[in-house]
Amino acid sequence: MPRYKLTIEYDGTPFSGWQIQDTAPTVQGALETAVKAICGEDVRVHGAGRTDAGVHARGQVAHCDIAKHFPPGRFRDGLNAHLRPDPIAVLAADIVPDDFEARFSATKRHYLYRITNTRANLALDVGRVWRVPRALDADAMHAAAQLLLGKHDFTTFRDTECQAKSPEKTLDQLDVTRDGSAINIVTSARSFLHSQVRSMVGSLVWVGEGRWSADDLFAALSARNRAACGPVAPPDGLYLMRVDY
Repeated sequence: MPRYKLTIEYDGTPFSGWQIQDTAPTVQGALETAVKAICGEDVRVHGAGRTDAGVHARGQVAHCDIAKHFPPGRFRDGLNAHLRPDPIAVLAADIVPDDFEARFSATKRHYLYRITNTRANLALDVGRVWRVPRALDADAMHAAAQLLLGKHDFTTFRDTECQAKSPEKTLDQLDVTRDGSAINIVTSARSFLHSQVRSMVGSLVWVGEGRWSADDLFAALSARNRAACGPVAPPDGLYLMRVDY
C-alpha cells in the first residue's frame, strides 16, 4: 500500500480550519472527499499542522495511504479535479517510505504573518492580511521579537484550549520587516503551540504602536500567564509557508 506525501496550498477563508468536523467545511474533509472520489476508499489524510479557521497555507504537507497505486502526477491531478471549486490546490504528490509522517517527521515549520499598515480599507486583500491603520514601528517590533527566541515556556502565548503536553517550545526565528506599507513577520520552529504565532504577532503590534516596550513583551512572556498576552491577531494574515523534513 503506497504512502503519498502531498504538498498543499489553500485559502483558509471558507474553512473551519484544517481538522475535520462533522458540521463545518474543513480542508482535511475536502481532501478526504477528493481521495474517496478517486479510489473509493475512506482514507484519513494526516496534516503536518492543524491550521485554525481562516488560516492559509502555501506549503502545508499531508500524507495518506491508499490501496491502489497511482503515478504521483496522476494522483495530484485527480485530487485537484475533485477539489474544484474549493480554494485548495495539491501542488505535488510523491510516494514516500512507510515510516514518513507528515506531522511527526517534520523538523521545522515556517510561518508568515502579513500586515498592511495603511489607513485605507482593503480592496484586493480582504481576508488575506491584517490591516492595522495605526502607524507601526517595525524596527521596534523586530528588536522586541528577538527576546522571544530560544527555548521558553510560552504559556502566555498559548490558547487556553491547546492540547500540547508542554508549553515549552524553541523559537528559531522571529523577524519583522517593512516593505512600504507591508509588514511581514516570519517565524520558524520545530513546532508551535495552538495560536502561538497569532498571539505573538498581536503583542508585537502593541510594541509597534508604542503601547508596550520590549521589556513589557518580555515581562508578558515571563509571566507564563495567558492573561498577560496582548491581543490575538486575526487569522487572515497567517500562512503556513513550508514544512521541513
